[in-house]
This record gives sequence, C-alpha cells and structure tokens, in this order.
Amino acid sequence: MKITGARVIITCPGRNFVTLKIETDQGTYGIGDATLNGRELAVAAYLEHHVIPNLIGRDAHRIEDIWQFLYRGAYWRRGPVTMTAIAAVDTALWDLKAKAAGLPLYQLLGGASREGVMVYGHANGADIDSAVAEVGRYVEMGYKAIRVQAAIPGVKGSYGVGRGKDGYEPAESALPYETVWSTPAYLDFAPKLFDAVREAHGPDIELLHDVHHRLTPIEAARLGRALEPHRLFWMEDCTPAENQEAFRLVRQHTTTPLAVGEIFNSIHDCRTLIQEQLIDYIRATVVHAGGITHLRQIAALAALYQVRTGSHGATDLSPVCMGAALHFDLWVPNFGIQEYMRHTEATDAVFPHAYTFKDGYMHPGETPGHGVDIDEDLAARHPYDPKQLPVARLADGTMWNW
Repeated sequence: MKITGARVIITCPGRNFVTLKIETDQGTYGIGDATLNGRELAVAAYLEHHVIPNLIGRDAHRIEDIWQFLYRGAYWRRGPVTMTAIAAVDTALWDLKAKAAGLPLYQLLGGASREGVMVYGHANGADIDSAVAEVGRYVEMGYKAIRVQAAIPGVKGSYGVGRGKDGYEPAESALPYETVWSTPAYLDFAPKLFDAVREAHGPDIELLHDVHHRLTPIEAARLGRALEPHRLFWMEDCTPAENQEAFRLVRQHTTTPLAVGEIFNSIHDCRTLIQEQLIDYIRATVVHAGGITHLRQIAALAALYQVRTGSHGATDLSPVCMGAALHFDLWVPNFGIQEYMRHTEATDAVFPHAYTFKDGYMHPGETPGHGVDIDEDLAARHPYDPKQLPVARLADGTMWNW
C-alpha cells in the first residue's frame, strides 16, 4: 500500500483545525490531526515543506519505520511543531492500516480492555453559584466526572471561564488577550469553590480541577492539602513541569492525586515524573506526543509505575484526535479517564464521526479505522482565522504562566 499523495487541510468552523490527509495507490486515505492551538500554520508549513515530500512512495503499512524516520531522521528533534506533525502522519497511517484490515483501530492495538471510556466534562461559572449549577447540569447529562472552574473575584480573565455563553475557547483574538493573575486570591478562593460543590452535589461525583501551571511547587502543595477533604480525582498542572523534580516537593505535602502532561511532546518530558511516581495520571495526547505509536510507549512506561492515562481532550484538538484517543483509551491497560469537551455543531459537521457518549462513557464505534472523516467541501467554507492563546501577568505587570 504505497503512499501516492498527502495534503494539509486547514479549516475554522468556529476554531482552527489542521488535518493531514494521506492517500494511497489502493484508493484509500487516512487522516490525522495536526492542530497546535495558536501555532497552526507552523505545523502546516512543516508538513508541507519537510514531511510530505518524504512520504511519497513509502509503504503506508510501515508505521514504525516511518515514525522512526521522521523522528530520528530529523537532526532537530522533538518540540511541539515537529511532534505534532509526526503525530498527524502516525494517526493517518494507523487509520489507513485499520481500514485495510477492515477493523476498528482499537482491535489492531490489541482489542478492548473495557466496555467504555469514562470521560469528564467542564463545568465553568462566573461565580461559585453558577459553577455549582453547571456541575448539576453535567450530572443531569450523565457525567460521572466533572472538571470545575470558576471566576476568581477581582481577577481579570480567570482561566477556564468563557467570557460569553458559548463553550470555553481561550484563543479568541489575532493577538494575545492579556489576563491578570493573583495567586493569593486563587488560593483563598479554590477551597471555597469545592466546599460549595461538595455541599450541593455530595461525595459520589468525581471532581477535577485545573491549576494551569499557575503555582510554585510549595503553593501547589498548599492547595493540594487544602483540597484533600474534597477527594479530588486529580489536581491538574499544579506547577510548570519543565522542572520535573519540582513535583517531589508537591508530593511530600499532599495526597491529592496529581495529573500533568497535555503540553508534553515526548517520553523524555515525563520520564522522571513517572519513574519516581511523582504523578498519578499522565495527560499526554495523541496529537502533541507523536501519535499513537509514541503514546503507547509513554503508557507502557507509566504502567510499570502504576501511573494511569488521562489524555487531554479539549476543543483545541479536532474530532480526529478525539476519535484516535478513544480507540487508544479503549485498549490501553492502564487507562484512567479521558477529557471530553464537546465540539460545536459546525465542527461536528466538518468532521463526521462514529464515536458516541452515553451515561458518562464514550465508545469509538466499530467503523474501520479511527472512525472520523472530513467533509472537505464543508471545510472549505470555513477559512483560517488567525487566533492566539492569551497570556498572563501579575498585578505589577510581571509576565506569568498562562
């Protein structure tokens, strides 16, 4: 099954997505997500100028060899642009191989390890009362796990809270929107938020929270300890993880489970975190961690240390990534949970898919391949719209971690 062509499709049905489509001499094609939020055109250029010319004529079945060629064969390795491009190729090739076999992708990975994939949704509020109400709405929809965020009084542009009625999408302007951060206000507020949620909804619903890299290690330890009475499923991205050893300090002071990894690109970004059991969940995802081939390596390492998966699944990843992730989740032995932010109707129309949601669980479906396609005619009606992610500053103007 020779690769005869490959091209990049960029579309913006409410937000920007980059898709790689690989075609073969058998008349089949596979697609992969290549979206890097706020840097979409960088990945598109890398694919068009550096990757695609090297794919033509290769055997599409040789997924591992092609992955190694694109990774080891590039002198400048890793990084989000390179690894997102590799992931797009890898996902498209797995899609092709499964289609050629006439099987859903999870069967090629080793078959199902569970009947469904538990997912969590996002309950956001402009204040505590509205966040509590949103949690109730997600419970009514059948979710068994819910991430909770709320605006912090006096803090401009609190993370995770949309500025309108639509779903939260932070990349909203051509130049970055500037937010203001206050750690003291946040550390005072967050326990009060979860006090109210637990009081209203009881002990059984699983609750998650995203700190979004805002705290120093000792501040993260303080928050983790303060949230222990509320039995969080996890506290996510509590401190920047470039310094993996920083999580040792957090771990020493709290038993709140820790999750990290949505911005990781390779197994090297999380090796210390996993091997020293400094985290409980690794959140690396198909599109930014080199595709299914590399994510399997990360999961295998994590399994040795009883660390479970919890892949990123926000709307800055296309339905193509979600479909591939659900096949991975259904198979991977050390699965934990899958993030699931619902895409807009316009996005779902551009990317028809086989995956479904019911009673807090998702299933990727039985369609051969990863079960997600792209309507190119419809995609062409939504041209690229330049948008960047926000930035954060402290009250005195110092740049901070967004």
